[in-house]
Amino acid sequence: MEDPDRYEMAMWRFGLIAPVINGTFSAPSKAAYYRDLVAGGLTLPDGTEANYAARTLSYWEWRYRADGFDALIDRGRSDKGQTRKLEPEAIEAISALKKTFPKINATMVYEHLIEAGVIKKCDVSLSTVQRFIRTNQDLGRLPKEAKDRKAFEAERVCECWQADTLYGPHVQDGPKKHRAYLISVIDDKSRLITSSRFFLADSALNFQKVLKDAVLRFGIPEKLYVDNGGPYDNLQLTAICGSLGVTLIHTPPYDGAAKGKIERWHRTLRSRYLSVLVPEDTSSLDVLNRSLAKWVMAYNTTPHSAISSTPMDAYRKEAESIRTAKSAEWAQECFMNRAIRKVKPDCTITIDKTSYDVPMQFANTKVEVRFLPDDMDGASIVLDGRHYPIMQTDKQANFRARRTTSPYSIDYSKGGGSDVPPVIPAE
Repeated sequence: MEDPDRYEMAMWRFGLIAPVINGTFSAPSKAAYYRDLVAGGLTLPDGTEANYAARTLSYWEWRYRADGFDALIDRGRSDKGQTRKLEPEAIEAISALKKTFPKINATMVYEHLIEAGVIKKCDVSLSTVQRFIRTNQDLGRLPKEAKDRKAFEAERVCECWQADTLYGPHVQDGPKKHRAYLISVIDDKSRLITSSRFFLADSALNFQKVLKDAVLRFGIPEKLYVDNGGPYDNLQLTAICGSLGVTLIHTPPYDGAAKGKIERWHRTLRSRYLSVLVPEDTSSLDVLNRSLAKWVMAYNTTPHSAISSTPMDAYRKEAESIRTAKSAEWAQECFMNRAIRKVKPDCTITIDKTSYDVPMQFANTKVEVRFLPDDMDGASIVLDGRHYPIMQTDKQANFRARRTTSPYSIDYSKGGGSDVPPVIPAE
């Protein structure tokens, strides 16, 4: 038998429309009867109050006349317990995140899915993700199709690096605490941690900083193996790897296990480092990073069970064959971000909502700008191997600047000048 509550609800609905069905209502019209009936709200069979529109009762009447009493019974959803807004790809992504980070909350999952482009904020709400996670408590243990996996190891040091992000502790940042994100790079052959650092954001720029540090300290890898998250799958990283001569490889979507070396190191770091942090270690991001640097140094110089050597010794055995940066300046150039911009008639371009002045010969043309997002003082336009510096627009300084391209030169410098042309009266 179906749920008795559904029948009770159907009877309640029928009681409301019965006067119309039987023609016993006293209002001037059935529309007026429905309006009067719902005006003060309705009491449901369980005693709760609810508001209905008059057209809802008209709809119940139509259903009853068409299919009888059974049409008033709620049949429920055939997909009860499943979400109607989340696509299979999003469900798989949520499962993978919960398996990798069991303590991650629904809000962080939602933000990660939007950042990775799996869902769109306009299509899926936070409450949808929260409801799905709440009704699927065993997400981390959802069965998956078996994947063909084989243990692998690079043949040479710096042949392949793996990189990933780990959710870290909350650190004091001013009056508030913020989540720290650990971005790390590991050499597949030697297990050497070439760079590891905490940040307050898991961003493409922060990964570029970590990768640059690793390249300058330990050389250039042949391959870089990363996942499909925003910090690792973007045009800037592709351009950087191309400049360095590094092959960029992405794992299958949401297959964290594919990067076994970095994932295993994360487990070690959680159990041996993060688990023993004291409040003083997280008093600031700088303090936390200094503590991490000491721990990583100890890790790199401690025998590793998988290679019967310390990671540092394994790296040094092949150090002579590793390709290194030609110079610090060359590496700096390789890590420049690139953007194509159309120069406005006033000789300005916009980068990250900030206006910059460019040499006037580029007005109304498209240019390639190279820059470090956190150090725009070195930004420049590159054309035929030459660099043309740009600078942030200062409208007040431009107001005072002297124009030399007009026959009527105006001295905008402080205090004016003696060569200010007279005002020519209108004819």
